[in-house]
Amino acid sequence: MKQDGKETAERRLKEILKVLKCHHVTKGIDPKKLCDILEDLGATYVKLGQIMSMRSDILPEKYCKELARLRTDVKPLPFDTIRYIIEQETRCPISSLFKSIDKEPLGSASIAQVHKAVLKNGEEVVLKIQRPGIKETMADDIALMKKASGFLNFATGIGDLIDFRSVIDELWKISKEEMDFLKEADHLELFYKNQEKIRYISCPKVYKKHSTRKLLVMSYVKGIKIDQIETLEQLGYDMLEIGKKAAENYCKQILEDGFFHADPHPGNLWISGGTIVWLDLGMAGYLSDHYKAILKRAISAILKNDIYELKNAFLSFGNPTEKINHAQLYTDLDDLVGRYMNMDFGSMNLGELMEDGLDLLKTHKIAVAPDITLLARSMITMEGTLKICSPKVNMVEILTTHMSQILMNEFDLKKELRHNFRAIYSSSKKSLEIPAQLSDLLNITKNGQIRINIESSETTEWKKQIQDHVNQMIITCLVAVFWLTSAILCLCDLPKAIFHLPWLSFFGFFIGGIFVLYLLIHMLLVKRRSKKK
Repeated sequence: MKQDGKETAERRLKEILKVLKCHHVTKGIDPKKLCDILEDLGATYVKLGQIMSMRSDILPEKYCKELARLRTDVKPLPFDTIRYIIEQETRCPISSLFKSIDKEPLGSASIAQVHKAVLKNGEEVVLKIQRPGIKETMADDIALMKKASGFLNFATGIGDLIDFRSVIDELWKISKEEMDFLKEADHLELFYKNQEKIRYISCPKVYKKHSTRKLLVMSYVKGIKIDQIETLEQLGYDMLEIGKKAAENYCKQILEDGFFHADPHPGNLWISGGTIVWLDLGMAGYLSDHYKAILKRAISAILKNDIYELKNAFLSFGNPTEKINHAQLYTDLDDLVGRYMNMDFGSMNLGELMEDGLDLLKTHKIAVAPDITLLARSMITMEGTLKICSPKVNMVEILTTHMSQILMNEFDLKKELRHNFRAIYSSSKKSLEIPAQLSDLLNITKNGQIRINIESSETTEWKKQIQDHVNQMIITCLVAVFWLTSAILCLCDLPKAIFHLPWLSFFGFFIGGIFVLYLLIHMLLVKRRSKKK
C-alpha cells in the first residue's frame, strides 16, 4: 500500500511539473498565469484557487481578483457512480428512499455534483453528492504543495512576504470543512433559525436523517437567479426592492446574527415566490460578539471622522507582527477617511473601502483573523452582486442605517446617565490631583532629575545612519594604519619575500585591500536599498 501511495505521489508530481513547465513558471508568475495553471492542474487546485481569492490579507489584491474568476464547472460523473455513492452513504437501495432521481446533474463542481430527486412521499429535493476520493486527492496535492512552498516563494518573486506553508494550511482547513456536508447542514439550520421571523428571506430545508458527510439532501428551490433581471421584471418584481431587502438582510447577518453567507454571488441568491432564497452555505463565516462590537466601533468612527477611535478599532481587528509606527498609522487612516468623507453615501464604494483597509493592514504588518478577511471578501462579493441586480442600492448607506437602528434599540437612558456620571466623577477626581502632580514635576525639574523619552521611526533611522558612518570611518582609519605601516616597512632593510615586498608589508597591504573591498560592497548595497525605498 505504501509503495502504491508513493507511486501515485510520484505520478502526480510529474503531472504537476509538466503543467508548470508548459506555463514557463521559472520566468515568474502573474495573476492570469496562476489561474491558467490552477485550471490545468485540475478540480482540486481550482477549488483551492477559489478559496485563496478570499484571502486578500495574505495575497496581493490583483491575485485575489483574478482567482475569483476561476471556472467552477467540471466534467460530470457518470450516473452509475452517483448511484453507487448514494447507496454507499445511505446503506440501502436508491428505490427505497427516492421515487426518482434525474440522471442529468443540475451542476457539477470541483467537490460535489448536484442532482434533482423526488422522495417517496412526493417531496422534491436536491442531492449534493461528494466526488469519490476527492479528500484523499486533495490531501496528496496539499502534501506536494507544502513541499513546493519554498519554490512558490521564489517563483512568484515575493521572497518571505508571504508564508505559503501557512496559506496552504489555512486552505486545507477550509477545504476539509467544505467537504463535511453535515457542517453545511448545520449552517443551513442555523441560517434558517436566524431568519425565520423574516417572511421574505429563506434557505433550503435540510433532510438530516438522509444526509451524511458525503451526501446532503435539501429541499428543491424552484426559482430565478437574482441576476436574471428581465425575467424577474416581466413577472412584476421590483429590482430596487429586491436589492434593498437582500442588502438589509446581509447587514443583519453581520451586525446582529454574527453568522453570514461568505460567498453571496448571484448564483447563490434566488427569487422564489416573492422570497429571497440564500443557497450554498458550505462557506459561511462567524463573528464573535467581540468582533461585532469592533466592527460597529469602526463604522461609527468613520461616520464621526474620529481617527483616534478608528485607529483603536483598527488595531483591535488583528495582532501586529512588528512594532507599530503609530504616527504613520494615524496619517494613513486620516488619508483613508478623508478620501471617503468627501463623498456622499450614493457614490461611496464599500468594496474599495474594504480593499483599502486590508491594504493598510498589510502595510502596517497587522495579522488579521481569517473570519475578518472572509467577511471583507464576502462584503466585496455582496456589493458586486448588488451592482449587477440593483445598481441604485448603496451598501454603505444600508449598512450605516442598519447600525444606527441597532444603536437606537440598544440605547438605555439610565445606563447612559449612570456611565456619564461615573465619567464626570472620575474626571473631577483626577483634576483635583493635577496641582499636586504639577508640584512634583516642578520639584523633579528643579533637582535636575527630569528625563524625556522621545521615540520615532525617523530618530531610529537617523541613529542607524550615524552608527553606519562611524563604522565606515573606523574601517577607513584601519586601512590607513595598515597601508602606512606597510609602506614604512618597505623602506626598512627587510628580506623581500613576495612581489618584491617584505612579508609584513604584503600582509598589511592585503588586509587593507580586504577592508577597502568590504567598504565598496557595503556602499553599493546601501545605495541599492535606498533606491528601493
